[in-house]
Amino acid sequence: MAARVEKSCWKYLVILLILILVICNIVFICLYVDRVPKCQSSQQIWKYDHTDHAAVFADLSEDEYQQVREYMGAQASLEISNADTPKPNENVLFLIDLVLPKKAEVLRFLDENGPTPAREASVVVFYGARGYLKEYVVGPLGGSLRYRDVTMEKYDQPELKVTARPISGGEFSKVFEFLFLEVSVKIPKIMKESFDGQPLLPFEGLPRGLKSGDRETWISLYRYMKGMYLHPVGFEVLINHQSTNLSQWYLKKLWYNGQYFDTINALREAYNNGKVNKIVYKAVSDYASLKPRSKPIGLGPQQSYLQGKRFSVKDNQVMYMDWSFAFGLSSLSGMRVFDIRFKGERIAYELSVQEAIAVYGSVTPALILTKFLESGVGIGRFAHELVRGVDCPYGATYVDTYRYIDTSHVRRFRNSICVFEHDIGRPLRRHLTDFFLNNYGGLANSALIIRSITAIGNYDYVWDFIFYQSGSVEARVHATGYISSSFIVGGGSLRHGHRVAENTLGNIHTHFINFKVDLDIMGVKNVFQTKDMTFEEVAVPWMPERKAKVPRLVEDQPKTEQEAALRHGHPMPRYLHVASNHTNRWGHQRSYRLQVVSFAGDHLPESEPEERAMSWARYKVAITKHKDSEQTSSSLFNQNDIWSPAVDFSKFIADNESIVNEVSGNESVVNEMSGKTKNGGYAE
Repeated sequence: MAARVEKSCWKYLVILLILILVICNIVFICLYVDRVPKCQSSQQIWKYDHTDHAAVFADLSEDEYQQVREYMGAQASLEISNADTPKPNENVLFLIDLVLPKKAEVLRFLDENGPTPAREASVVVFYGARGYLKEYVVGPLGGSLRYRDVTMEKYDQPELKVTARPISGGEFSKVFEFLFLEVSVKIPKIMKESFDGQPLLPFEGLPRGLKSGDRETWISLYRYMKGMYLHPVGFEVLINHQSTNLSQWYLKKLWYNGQYFDTINALREAYNNGKVNKIVYKAVSDYASLKPRSKPIGLGPQQSYLQGKRFSVKDNQVMYMDWSFAFGLSSLSGMRVFDIRFKGERIAYELSVQEAIAVYGSVTPALILTKFLESGVGIGRFAHELVRGVDCPYGATYVDTYRYIDTSHVRRFRNSICVFEHDIGRPLRRHLTDFFLNNYGGLANSALIIRSITAIGNYDYVWDFIFYQSGSVEARVHATGYISSSFIVGGGSLRHGHRVAENTLGNIHTHFINFKVDLDIMGVKNVFQTKDMTFEEVAVPWMPERKAKVPRLVEDQPKTEQEAALRHGHPMPRYLHVASNHTNRWGHQRSYRLQVVSFAGDHLPESEPEERAMSWARYKVAITKHKDSEQTSSSLFNQNDIWSPAVDFSKFIADNESIVNEVSGNESVVNEMSGKTKNGGYAE
């Protein structure tokens, strides 16, 4: 009986203890509920007031493209073909793109409540039936359209050579057809024994010839496999397609395993008579495929916006914390941003991609003289849809773009620009003091990235403009994709690269990338300053007989374009500043620093006839006076008339104008490196 009573007592004690604990927990929660961090809602907590000012920089809309296309097609005097795939001897509307309004008009609109600049379109017409090229401006868009010929105004000549045009899809299809009928069909034995009778894929060498007016292209042939760029077969042909009349095209040279032949008959005869080193077909593995070799191990880290996105995208305007800017995508030069403001102040009018070039070395004919100028085919033209989770984070904001280039209709490219905030992975700043005052202070660091990726032939360029919370802006490019390769012939090939497969050479080449930045620090009246240091010998004040080498600041202000053209291979001051005439509280001029990260190799010697088409690559940084007539450093036509370029950047510097209180900058940086515009040491 006593045991039963004892057991009941313990039971009631446990129940009482539980009740006391529950009551204590309730009291604790009531007392401290306001002190416990709460889980925030995922609802957007950043609110932005967008304006319609960014529309002045907006790319052409689908309706505007269509309006211009229909208008130009209706001009009977231009005789523009409406064929889906026009022939080279027809008149073709090749390109429609936005004409950027004049800077002075835009600033009056943005800063002085002036009239909205008229929207206009640039139109390029290939007159295959007439034997020349023309460029027009059409506008005002949304109003009564008119066109005017601007070829003389832009290029100082009434018309451009028809051979300066980029190859169109229609012309390339005819080249491919020519290859089949004039080469493959006529050497079936060689095609079977050397290449297993399989279709071969063409890849062009550029430029097309050796002098202005030429249009003859070396076509290198590759296996019909994934990653074709790593499967050269050792067979290349030179086609002259200078005439717009297809019947006048002809085969000029052939190259088979290191030997040149003037005609297809000469190759066939030498092959049959055993006078060539025959290529014997051998199956190879699919080593160039991008298919993963093994299964991914789990899911990688993912980024999310726990409190909603801290940025907002509306039409072509982005707002992010203290930043705002407009953006666009040119079919020719690619991504660009305008009216970049930090804390409400404009720091740059324009930041844009201008050009990307690659110069190759080889013993094979298609690559031995190759110099790729990517705007000659269109950098922005190849900005396709971005893959979520690979090209950009899943949670990014994606933007569609529209283009009209080498087509018969306006094309929409879904999700071809992405915008996202990204954790940098290191603090913006931090400091820990472990003596005297024991404390720590640090700031988490993230940045906004706007990105497009352009797949041009074998290369994929990842273009980023990055906006940091510190007030820095970075322009960065990363190249991926495939290398260009050639067939290994003899020992000479290894002077121009390294073997990457049994018969495949990865060819040596250079990359140069050109960005343009038009800085407006506290207005358009800016100067260019350089700062460096030197060691100066001074007497130690408390022991004058003792000398010491002490760092001293060295400052300079170049006053002309030639003084501010800083060449590769020459010493360059460590600090480059674009400064306003306004000073901070300490009397220093408010400025932004240009920080160029580049490991560029040697530029093509200026003695080479092709160099003027890429003369911007002479300079690591070049500061020029702003002119609306000097808007781009390259041209759609420079690639195919590389010996007489439509735009020669060196001429912008040759006139040696003053850059005092009128500065615009061009930066040249190497592939996979970056040019950063950041707060200078004297910015406030």
